[in-house]
Amino acid sequence: MRLGFRPKKDSAAGLAPINVPSLNGAQISAIYWGERIGGDFYDFLRVAPHLVLFVLLDVAGRHSENVNIVSAAQQTFRAQGHDLFSADDINEANAMMELSLQLNRAVMDAAHGVRACPAFMGCYNERMGTVCYSNAGHTPALLRDGSSVSRLAATGLPLGLFSHVTHDAPTVALPAAACLLLVSRGVTEMRYDGVEFGLDRVTEVLAHANISTAQQLCEDVLNRAVDKAKRSRKNDITALVLLPQLQKPRQVEFTSA
Repeated sequence: MRLGFRPKKDSAAGLAPINVPSLNGAQISAIYWGERIGGDFYDFLRVAPHLVLFVLLDVAGRHSENVNIVSAAQQTFRAQGHDLFSADDINEANAMMELSLQLNRAVMDAAHGVRACPAFMGCYNERMGTVCYSNAGHTPALLRDGSSVSRLAATGLPLGLFSHVTHDAPTVALPAAACLLLVSRGVTEMRYDGVEFGLDRVTEVLAHANISTAQQLCEDVLNRAVDKAKRSRKNDITALVLLPQLQKPRQVEFTSA
């Protein structure tokens, strides 16, 4: 199912158009709100018949300062993603760790030095219903499974700080009715009455959400944060959702003895 917001190509940054891939038995969507103030950026890439990559970046600094970094990151994500994940016998964890390393180098090369870039990268395996991920100092992803919500915390430092930094790449299962939610720092740092919206409130929204589609959940999370902040946001905000679809119960036919 194809859901999500597709931003227009940013010609100044040299970004390629972002296409939301159709998934087998799942939905994926991302929504970005803002005036291109900061460095929020997401992308998707189908790399094999059963594998889809996704990434959410938050490059430090204003958009005018980091457009070349974002462009270099997208080019590397797509080129290296195809090369690393398209083989039949790949090890997803090893490929994800290498992709993190290549993205880190691309950010540092484009920045001509140090530029902090928290990033979350994931590979969704449609056959297995799993996500192999690397969290480079990004806001933790939230995984709702039943009535509980767990956090996929950082597996390494943000990109763009050290040339040879490495990141672990664990794998989590996403059974039917589970949900994976990613938000950018702009969401958690939105303030109202002097208090940040925070990851705890995002967790609460996810825990009690009545989810119908991936896009609907993205909208609900961003709307809740904006409403709490009385629409006084000063940063870009992004939400990304991966939602396996509910499995329909099997029809069992009974025959008389």
